Amino acid sequence: MQGQHCAVCSNPRRRVKTVADLFVALLRMRYVMLRYCLALAAAAFMAACEPTPMSGPVSTQPEQGQPASFSANESARSFIRVLQTVEPVAERECRVRTSQVNCDFNIVVDDRPGQPANAYQTEDKAGRPVIAFTLALIADARNEDELAFVMGHEAAHHIEGHIARQQQNAVAGAVIFAGLATLSGGDATAVESAQRLGAQVGARTYSKDFELEADALGTIITARAGYNPLRGAEFFTRIPDPGDRFLGTHPPNASRLDTVRRTAAGL
Repeated sequence: MQGQHCAVCSNPRRRVKTVADLFVALLRMRYVMLRYCLALAAAAFMAACEPTPMSGPVSTQPEQGQPASFSANESARSFIRVLQTVEPVAERECRVRTSQVNCDFNIVVDDRPGQPANAYQTEDKAGRPVIAFTLALIADARNEDELAFVMGHEAAHHIEGHIARQQQNAVAGAVIFAGLATLSGGDATAVESAQRLGAQVGARTYSKDFELEADALGTIITARAGYNPLRGAEFFTRIPDPGDRFLGTHPPNASRLDTVRRTAAGL
């Protein structure tokens, strides 16, 4: 299908030559190999890839006694396999649930050095949905269910229209705060500051709800692609719990796991 792409986006940041940089570079050796394996996998030459067994600077390290992440070669193979399986399902769900929305997902690898384990959804200038995985996240995944769940979750953000809704909330917050500053007699600088603050508050107002919505729809996409969303959502048990902070961007991990369980039970 048109949406099945595994591009590698390169945009290296400025490098500072320090001892710390050298140490990070050594730790990054696994990701260099993973990047190489991904390129070979995409070109169907995976047999030539031999991984270097070094751990990298990821944000969710396995705890003692828990299964380790894939090797670089296994990570590359798994990512390509999950992409080819989940993307068509996500595209189908998008077309069924939306109208006049671009459902041609472009799934890319963010290979910038030093990026933490993360995935995010955005749109390109033409409005095409883009889902990006950092090398650290791909390397840190313990099974294909986790990769599938993350991919389904990010696709769900696009299907639910969260970027547009967040922008609308930001505009509303900016207008309200600027109006209050004006009514209170603030000068142009005060009004501008209030506008910026209002935009930030507005953008975060429903961010937790958006994450839970994406978890629910991501569970459906994961299951319909043939993966286990309950197993996939186990990565919530390894990442820091954001808690229920006021204006926090993510809900507590327990709430997210509960959403996945309830959604999966209804399938």
